[in-house]
Amino acid sequence: MKDWPSIQAWRKATRKDFIEKRLRIPRAERQSAQQAVGDLIRDNFSDLDDAAIGFYWPIKGEIDLRPLMQALLADGADAALPVVAEKNQPLEFWAWQSGTKMSRGAGNIPVPGERKLVQPTVLLIPLLGFDTSGHRLGYGGGYYDRTLASYRLKPVTIGVGYEFGRLPTIYPQAHDIPLDAIVSELGCTRFDKIRPGESRVFSPPCYLHEVEGDTDPS
Repeated sequence: MKDWPSIQAWRKATRKDFIEKRLRIPRAERQSAQQAVGDLIRDNFSDLDDAAIGFYWPIKGEIDLRPLMQALLADGADAALPVVAEKNQPLEFWAWQSGTKMSRGAGNIPVPGERKLVQPTVLLIPLLGFDTSGHRLGYGGGYYDRTLASYRLKPVTIGVGYEFGRLPTIYPQAHDIPLDAIVSELGCTRFDKIRPGESRVFSPPCYLHEVEGDTDPS
């Protein structure tokens, strides 16, 4: 598969399939995955309590990281949620904590009601699929790729999704930026190669166990 229209069609069909699979996951299995992913993130990224963490409000059966974030906030971390301040532009991250008054943003997704900007040092990024080189299959809006491309100092990027989303390739394009690590309910896979002089918050151990017309910020 080489031409972009074919790749677009494949990605669209794969997204639909993965969303349907995710929505069919039983409640008990979903809760087990949530606990496993939270534990893996805590175990493999030990400096998160000192980080400014951008995460996501769960939609369409995504793994819910809010319990993890509440625990990290209690340990001293800062947290923020992505906001589409302007269509087809980089995301902004607005401060969040338990009890933050919320409003509705792009795609009717809850966002903090007050604009308190946070510059994330770590991003927990939702994904539908991922490949062996750390590229992420999202919803097709391209917002995270635009956001990462806009940063002078790149935050640590950790993708979060279900293991069934593992793919040989997503047929990455020039705008697809690979992640540093991906965590599923079965383990953590690390992809980052830190270059000399590149800023990072930490370099934790980890073990193994797209711009296509949509507007969803995830």
